[in-house]
Amino acid sequence: MPSPYTSTLNDLIAGSVGGAAQVLVGQPLDTVKTRAQTAPKDMFKGPMDILVKTLRNEGFFALYKGMASPLLGIAGVNSLLFASYAASKRIISPFPELSIQQIALAGGTAGFVNSVLAGPVEMFKVRMQGQYGASTDQRLRDVAREMWRAWGFKRGIMRGYWVTVAREIPAYAGFYSAFEFSKRQFQARYDQQVPVWALLASGSTGGIAYWLSCYPLDVIKSRIQLRSTPPTSKPWTYINAELRTVVAEGGIPGLFRGLTPSCDIPAAASTFAAYELTREFLRESTSA
Repeated sequence: MPSPYTSTLNDLIAGSVGGAAQVLVGQPLDTVKTRAQTAPKDMFKGPMDILVKTLRNEGFFALYKGMASPLLGIAGVNSLLFASYAASKRIISPFPELSIQQIALAGGTAGFVNSVLAGPVEMFKVRMQGQYGASTDQRLRDVAREMWRAWGFKRGIMRGYWVTVAREIPAYAGFYSAFEFSKRQFQARYDQQVPVWALLASGSTGGIAYWLSCYPLDVIKSRIQLRSTPPTSKPWTYINAELRTVVAEGGIPGLFRGLTPSCDIPAAASTFAAYELTREFLRESTSA
């Protein structure tokens, strides 16, 4: 049986692989989602219009704008996420088979821990995606330099941290519980040897649950992180103020702008499949 140290290391490595798969597969739709959330109301007619205009005006690789931030940070973000999730499960119960409620608690805990890295990674990504091909567009290092020099660490690099925390807790509670529920249904039929397509389907379920659990908070997070100036009030106050602004501009539907491309089934499916397959490979390698 692998030691706790080996198991944690395996979770870190598998998390990195899963995260890289998520970014490579899901970045184009994530760009469409972010632009739907943050662009002026009359700039685009909807997600398909964003896709067409982005391709026409900026080219195919504009869909991967902002990818450097999550790709560079994904090893840390997803390693921390999956390792925190595994550690949370061990703390919550000494038994390997947790209930779905316990899975949700472990997922929410992992989301809370993960926010410390996810916050700045998301901030840089959003600010890159909020550029539309003008001559003044900046590269990632220029964005990072500007945020640091103008606002420092807390109000620049970590801008939107607390709304990221508020998003990540319900998001990963939904993410992991939906994935685990679906996977257990397949395990009941196929025993422990779940086919790859079943892992993909379970990952897709987790991804959909992720966004349905947190989407309005993601809209607020993107808008706060893209603002030219940081919020100056307490977290609850500025989150509530941004919520009211979104509703005033577009009604309740404004809180769900860009939801369709957010339910990125291929990205969620590839994340979990890559994670589970890598972890299983590492587990067999260390026990051999």
